[in-house]
Amino acid sequence: QVQLVESGGGLVQAGGSLRLSCAASGGSFDHYAVGWFRQAPGKEREFVATISWTGGRTEYADSVKGRFTISRDNAKNTASLQMNSLKPEDTAVYYCAASRTIVVLTTAASDYEYWGQGTQVTVSS
Repeated sequence: QVQLVESGGGLVQAGGSLRLSCAASGGSFDHYAVGWFRQAPGKEREFVATISWTGGRTEYADSVKGRFTISRDNAKNTASLQMNSLKPEDTAVYYCAASRTIVVLTTAASDYEYWGQGTQVTVSS
């Protein structure tokens, strides 16, 4: 089974950018759909973006559409989330997730079998 480790979080001012990375180990990343989710204090985990195993299909939450871009490099066993025009409401712990069983891209956290430990993103106003 695959293990996921996120990196790239930090503190940034509103309007700034961050790039999150998700490194997979323990097996090939091929054939795994990858999703990014986030959880702010006191709130439920919410979907951010997802990408198919080929990279050919993506979906985004309305709140991040046009600002965030998800990508992947299967040769390097990594996935990334480029976050631009960050807002204070983007502050959360961001999680990378993967699923080998997803056929149609899904925004439901329960559909992803593997999760990283999360990385904190804080956007100051």
